Formats: sequence, structure tokens, C-alpha cells
Amino acid sequence: MTTITLVQGDITEQRVDAIVNAANSSLLGGGGVDGAIHRRGGPAILAACRDLRASHYGGGLPPGEAVATTAGDLPAEWVIHTVGPVWQGPGSDPALLASCYRESLRVADELGARTVAFPAISTGVYRWPVGEAARVAFDAVRFTPTGVEEARFVLFDERTFEVFAGEAE
Repeated sequence: MTTITLVQGDITEQRVDAIVNAANSSLLGGGGVDGAIHRRGGPAILAACRDLRASHYGGGLPPGEAVATTAGDLPAEWVIHTVGPVWQGPGSDPALLASCYRESLRVADELGARTVAFPAISTGVYRWPVGEAARVAFDAVRFTPTGVEEARFVLFDERTFEVFAGEAE
């Protein structure tokens, strides 16, 4: 059974086997979590992402899928990149958001990762409501068979941490 923990802080400082990146489909860096991971991880992550674009993901990584690269200078072994869906308003289907977590766990299992740090996928510029995103994230992690021993949600700001903590109860 996977233990779920919550931390308020910077995901790029987490000492885990794998850090999940809320990437954009280009895999070439961006803002928010994605930009922070690329900046702190250094050029090795960007080089690995460029290799993925050249070989398997010429059109970019589709939402809901996940792929791994080196973690470069991060205190982890791997970065698992996943592209969350953009919230389209009330009635938006959370299936792609849940897939981000399930696919990240699948990739973690393939890598042999036992500890994984997740951000609040799609809650930044992709505008997914934090409470709903937390419910989707917790359900996906709780009900996905995995060898991951700890799924750590690393929430950058106090408000997001509090919402996730309230949903975790």
C-alpha cells in the first residue's frame, strides 16, 4: 500500500527517487513547476527532453501520458514528465488529470522508483480547481496498483497545501 504524505515546499528540493514534472506538451520547459525543474535540474534534463522529441514525441507529449528522463542536478534519480489537461470550466472531464497520476506511477514502477514527489498537476496556469484536483489526485494514487511506497504531494503555497490537507482527511 502506498503511503501518501503532504509537504509544503519546493518540489525541486525533494530527496526522492522520482520527481513528477507538470510539463507542457513540448517537454522543453516553461513556467511554474516545469520551469523550476528545468532551471534547477540543469541542461541534462533539457537535453534528454530534446532526445525524446527527436525520437518518440515529435508532436509533443499528449495530455495524460508520462515519460521519464534523468533528473540532472536535482536530488532525485529521475524526472517523470506528465502533461495535465487545461480546465475548460464546469463539467470538465477529470479523466486526463487522473491519467497523469496513474501513468506517472506506471513509469515509476518501470524505473523501480519507491518514492515519488508529485506537484498539484494542472492547478497553475491550466486553472484546474485545487479542491477537485486534490480529490482526483488522491483517488488516482490510492486506487492505482503500484510498487511506489511513498507518494509525496509537494505543494508550493500555503493555500494549495491547506486545500490538499483538507481533501486528504
